[in-house]
Amino acid sequence: MDKKVTMSAAAEIRKLTITAMAAAGYGHIGGSMSICDTLAVLYTDILNIDPTDCSKRDRDWFVLSKGHCGPALYAALSYRGYFDKELLKTLNSNGTNLPSHCDRLKTAGVDLSTGSLGQGLSLAVGAAMGNRLQRIDSTVFVMVGDGELQEGQNWEAIQFIAHWQLDNIVLLVDYNRRQLDGFTEDICKPFDLREKFTAFGLDAAEVGGHDVSEIYDALLAAKSSKKPSVVILNTEKGHGCYFSETKEFNHYMVISAEMAASAIKDIDARLRDEISA
Repeated sequence: MDKKVTMSAAAEIRKLTITAMAAAGYGHIGGSMSICDTLAVLYTDILNIDPTDCSKRDRDWFVLSKGHCGPALYAALSYRGYFDKELLKTLNSNGTNLPSHCDRLKTAGVDLSTGSLGQGLSLAVGAAMGNRLQRIDSTVFVMVGDGELQEGQNWEAIQFIAHWQLDNIVLLVDYNRRQLDGFTEDICKPFDLREKFTAFGLDAAEVGGHDVSEIYDALLAAKSSKKPSVVILNTEKGHGCYFSETKEFNHYMVISAEMAASAIKDIDARLRDEISA
């Protein structure tokens, strides 16, 4: 991994996400910003994919269970070359191929439709088991939110993963400690996530969710592991976009063109400082 290239990719994905939301006038900014660094690592350094062949048999899969953060995934897909970046400006408009939640029938590069929280992991498990039965050399990466883990269906899926020793699936947790209506600690305490996953039989790693080097090392190790793996990403909701970082309620925000332009300038300035540091 070239760290500077991946950091630049993360900044570009953030900018594209904000641009798309500004075109729509609103969006799930908080949870989209918190996953941009992981998306950059996946789509720049980890995934075995081909933007010219979305159905490639041995491709790696990425499933965004927290499908309301689809705009960040769309930004990553456009960055990787699945479709023209201008399409991002049609986000959630009539007739768009970029609906507010991910739809595999509409968007090139989206492997599974998601948005009903708590169900995406089960879908990903089905894909991983299917690939195993067909002897396809592929890894399914699935991203869930920490608030989403309050859904019991997730833990049924995790028990299934452990029972069948599905080493071709990697679970990613966006652990930003906030959900729609507050902090997870106050609404339904998650306790020690790493201990919980370990108790269910998974190899669990915990890393800085905005450090591309840590993310890369953890994802590479998980993809190579012979055991089911989970990577807990310690993130900040709204990270990298100054107006969502400083807002107490940043799950969903109205976003103007002026706000977007200012945030993009700030992202460019931060990237220059980080690369020169």
